[in-house]
Amino acid sequence: MSRVRTIGVLGAGRVGTAVARQSLRAGYDVLVATAADPSEISLIVEVMAPGARAVTAAEAVRGSDVVVLSVPLRRYRTLDPELFAGRVVVDAMNYWPETDGHLPVMEGEVSTSEVVQTHLAGARLVKTLNHIGYHDLESDHSPAGSPGRRALAVAGDDEEARALVGEVVDRLGYDAVDAGPLAAGRALEPGTAVFSGRHDAGTLRALLTLAAAPARY
Repeated sequence: MSRVRTIGVLGAGRVGTAVARQSLRAGYDVLVATAADPSEISLIVEVMAPGARAVTAAEAVRGSDVVVLSVPLRRYRTLDPELFAGRVVVDAMNYWPETDGHLPVMEGEVSTSEVVQTHLAGARLVKTLNHIGYHDLESDHSPAGSPGRRALAVAGDDEEARALVGEVVDRLGYDAVDAGPLAAGRALEPGTAVFSGRHDAGTLRALLTLAAAPARY
């Protein structure tokens, strides 16, 4: 029996609605929210993710087993840390300076997800779903055991949350590869080999191992 029944999606753009549609196909109940009143996005949700429900952000977080963040990364500080305390949260966001603007905090030595985790200190944050295009998410899925099945990495400091999200990734149609702690999410960001290609589980594990290896001079 799946431990996850409801997926909450914060964000009703291309990524958020794609996650919502794929989650519905996988048999999950789906709640979609933005910073706006649900009445303002209800038509978008009805058209773009039939079967999902438009709710408030608080309702999406409190009513879901797993919450997916698909808002522009520049808005991460608008998220209420208290609301997310104790929740399993998927960071599907990426840093795009062209659209997010220059954010020095996202350009340091730590991963962008670690920055988000610092803000959402009580959340059980997991990095995944950011290194697959929203269009690919709906076209590249395949049943478990399929030859060459596409894999997605899952990184997080909370082992139980990481495993739970791994189950969701599998049900969405992808092999889940345990990448280890949240810091490993650095290897999933734009510009990396993981982000730039389509990989099966074996190749993805090899790329993650390579990314974690100490630099040689």
